[in-house]
Amino acid sequence: MVSKKNDIKASVIIKNRKAEFDYFFLTRYTAGIVLTGTEIKSIRQSRASLVDAYCYISQREVWVKNMYVAEYFYGSFNNHNTRRDRKLLLNRREIIRLEQQLKNPGLTIVPLRLYVDENGRAKLEIALARGKKMYDKRATMKDRDDRREMDRATKNHSY
Repeated sequence: MVSKKNDIKASVIIKNRKAEFDYFFLTRYTAGIVLTGTEIKSIRQSRASLVDAYCYISQREVWVKNMYVAEYFYGSFNNHNTRRDRKLLLNRREIIRLEQQLKNPGLTIVPLRLYVDENGRAKLEIALARGKKMYDKRATMKDRDDRREMDRATKNHSY
């Protein structure tokens, strides 16, 4: 008999690529997510998005807002709302630390990647982040272009 754990794809990873361009990450945290049955099934099918999602703290609880999880095809009337607020599971100490650091101007909590761990649970990697200025974004683009150009040069000259 084959166990269910072996059937779960641990490679389901949904990234927020725009966050890396828009923010400097100060500290990262891994949080569990409170989901309904149809939501976890959609996430396992990689039908979710972190674009325009952000986190906030309300009454000592961390929530992710505007995270898109597509409706499950076989969900019928039990289906979930695609953009509902979802509670994140963190230690009390981590929440208090985040709450204190958010009092500093210019800091926010950004979701970075959503994945399913080896136990089949959905996890969200979040980061305390500071927004980049326009000149920082230009510098990031220039560094990325320079790196790409160097990779091309080394590829072409390695015989």
